[in-house]
Amino acid sequence: MNRSLPLRRLFAMLTLPVLAAWPALPVAAQKAPAPKPVSADNAIIPLPLNPVLPPAKRVCAARTPTGLGYTVLRAAEGAKPAADDTVLVNYIGYLSATGAVFDQSMQSPMPLNGVIPAFSQGVQMIGRGGIIRLCVPAALGYGAEASGPIPANSDLVFQIELLDFKTAAEIDAMRKAAGVQAPKPAQP
Repeated sequence: MNRSLPLRRLFAMLTLPVLAAWPALPVAAQKAPAPKPVSADNAIIPLPLNPVLPPAKRVCAARTPTGLGYTVLRAAEGAKPAADDTVLVNYIGYLSATGAVFDQSMQSPMPLNGVIPAFSQGVQMIGRGGIIRLCVPAALGYGAEASGPIPANSDLVFQIELLDFKTAAEIDAMRKAAGVQAPKPAQP
């Protein structure tokens, strides 16, 4: 089933009157230069497609006493999350040495007591709507252990946008209002 057909019709209905009323351009202005021919590139694109960020996006302007580097990219006023809150974030994580992206997500809920120390510490520095870049030394990240695409002893960089946060009590109240029981802790 082609769902885009009605959208094309709607677009045409909305734009045709505008285009009809648009003054005609002189003939010389209507001719676009001929595009240059492009040779086909038959190289295979490696998957997954992971961008590489330039060196200027891997540097932070300040450091905390713990050694966490940070740059506030967009300041936000108001309350800041606490260490035991759950945050809703957009983020991208990449290796400091190469700029290779190892993870990214939009509108991800995360309990701050369940992430690496640097991520938790950095998010607590900004309010709702704020964006921060964190330069994470390996000791505040995954340390000497590799984790998925992150090699051991890797310095990391995160760009994090704090969309919202809730306390544990607020989350419990939301669960009760929705009739959902809290998950039970796993038994060893």
